[in-house]
Amino acid sequence: MEVATKPARKLLFPLFAAAFAISACSTPQTPHSPEPVQEPLLAEEYAEMDDGYRLPLAQWAPEGEPKAVVLALHGFNDYHKAFADVGPTLAEQGILTYAYDQRGFGRTETHGEWSSAERMVDDAQAMLELLKARHPDLPVYLMGESMGGAVTISALAAEDAPEIDGAVLIAPAVWARTTMPWYQRAGLWVAEKVAPNWRPTGKSLGRVASNNRDALIALGRDPLVIKKTSIDAVSGLTDLMDLALRSSPKLEVPTLVLYGENDQIVPKHPVCQMLQSEPVTDPWTLGLYPDGYHMLTRDLQGQRVVADIASWIEAPRNELPSGHEADNIAWKQRVCGQTSA
Repeated sequence: MEVATKPARKLLFPLFAAAFAISACSTPQTPHSPEPVQEPLLAEEYAEMDDGYRLPLAQWAPEGEPKAVVLALHGFNDYHKAFADVGPTLAEQGILTYAYDQRGFGRTETHGEWSSAERMVDDAQAMLELLKARHPDLPVYLMGESMGGAVTISALAAEDAPEIDGAVLIAPAVWARTTMPWYQRAGLWVAEKVAPNWRPTGKSLGRVASNNRDALIALGRDPLVIKKTSIDAVSGLTDLMDLALRSSPKLEVPTLVLYGENDQIVPKHPVCQMLQSEPVTDPWTLGLYPDGYHMLTRDLQGQRVVADIASWIEAPRNELPSGHEADNIAWKQRVCGQTSA
């Protein structure tokens, strides 16, 4: 039985819209991992972290020698299959892609349990170090979609961040508490106290994550995609988004930021705030898709987005082949509603 009242639902509606980008769920958070018990290791079908936790792993390799390596991080309640179309397309361009199920998602042993922002960041950093050791002569990139984008920012902006060649942020989840209206913050705080295990399905939220109906149907039928989300998990996700937005000024690697003007999951305002962090000396490359939704690489025009990613990795100074590259002024006008002085 749902314990939340209609007013509470109204307060939390936008938060659950983000949480249900891919339909979602979680049970109470698990604490940060204990002291390390081993060195992380990389096998063919999994990676094992320093606490012995295994992360299922997929990879898509080109036929010949790869010219770059990408580590891809999926979004909230999704798993590595989010890149099932992206990986082969990048492989055709000579790019080797790895994707793992983040802790608590996909085929991991604690499926449905939120871990912590810190642990997810640690896992991403450990994976990067493992891939750098396996491919010492290749450039390495970290790519994150939605929640994976938040992990990407946080992992690469940390003081102990691995040295890599660049980052790709696909609709990054940076909807921090500081960008929410007071009533949303208050609603989440109250719900955390009185109904942390309330798990609505999100079926009536009315938000659309993609214009690709077949992809959305497939997600709904996939048993590894989590279908409900607890308040506790939304709170943990929000902690991660807090960390990502707070860390974004320290993201100093070459970065490609991709966003759809029809994104109904991650609001425009926090993305605009993140762009205030853009470095002046080495500005980020910004891709803005007029007909794009939240799940950009799985939209009906998703291959165009993947082609932009491959092109940027190979030649970051070149214009994106889709023609949808936008400078900071264009972003401010079209996304942030600002006019140039």
